[in-house]
Amino acid sequence: MTTTFTERSAGVPTLRTNLATYPVTKAMKEGRVASDLVKLDYCGPTPAHNGFKAMVRENAFDAGELAIVTFLQAKAYGKPYVLLPTPISGRFQHHCAGYNIEFGQLDPKDIEGRKVGVRTYTQTTALWIRGILRHEYGVDLDKVTWMTLGDGHLAEYRDPNNCERLPAGSSISQMMLDGELAAALLGEDMPKDERVRTLVPNAQAAAKDWFAREGVVPINHMFVVHEDISKKRPDIVRELYRMIVESRTQTEGGVPAVFPPIGLEENRKGIQLAIDWALDQKIIPHRLSVDELFDDVTGSLG
Repeated sequence: MTTTFTERSAGVPTLRTNLATYPVTKAMKEGRVASDLVKLDYCGPTPAHNGFKAMVRENAFDAGELAIVTFLQAKAYGKPYVLLPTPISGRFQHHCAGYNIEFGQLDPKDIEGRKVGVRTYTQTTALWIRGILRHEYGVDLDKVTWMTLGDGHLAEYRDPNNCERLPAGSSISQMMLDGELAAALLGEDMPKDERVRTLVPNAQAAAKDWFAREGVVPINHMFVVHEDISKKRPDIVRELYRMIVESRTQTEGGVPAVFPPIGLEENRKGIQLAIDWALDQKIIPHRLSVDELFDDVTGSLG
């Protein structure tokens, strides 16, 4: 049976923490940014997203990173976590849908009526690239059959009706290369193959143009904390914020040029966009507000 934070909080508490080593978190992970108030037990799996399901289903971690989509679902289904205004990862997403040019030129709207592969329908990269395909290129997402390998992180969630499960062990990238899938949403797992093209034409230039108009770097993961900690030890939550910000300032070579900022207001538009697109894509069951994702402690950080 998992012990609660309260049962483990005598003296300097130790938080079970699921956090990967990124350039912006490396100083924390290596102990160059530490605290006298709290100890972080980096006990999560590698990659960190393998711990997201246990976090929202079993309260397996007290704090750590969580995909923004998973957090929105967790909030919608009443899970006991609150958001800190601290993105841990994020990037442009226009390049994250690909296809094999050997089977003919494919424009975004051409995926309507076709099968497109994605690891899970609720994957954060998939949320962003589908939203781009819909809002920038007019793709009717309901006319695409989304071929998935797994379910979402929340037990309460069910995929939309236009999702189908691939056989266990299927390789989405290989099926895309073989033409069994018209396209694939793969992010950094896109095959390094000369036949692969981005579904969004001139994806890098399109991303820069979109950023010039929207001013948003899509968020992948943000830092969250169990609500019990925020209620009982707001000083620890403020300390976590300090550590994340300080770790970020120690990023080797500086924070990447394309990266979400720190702060609630600075991220409001990006978070709102994630909410809007998650609702539109049937990922969350009802609308959420940006402010309800935070509490009095986390909403005032910075």
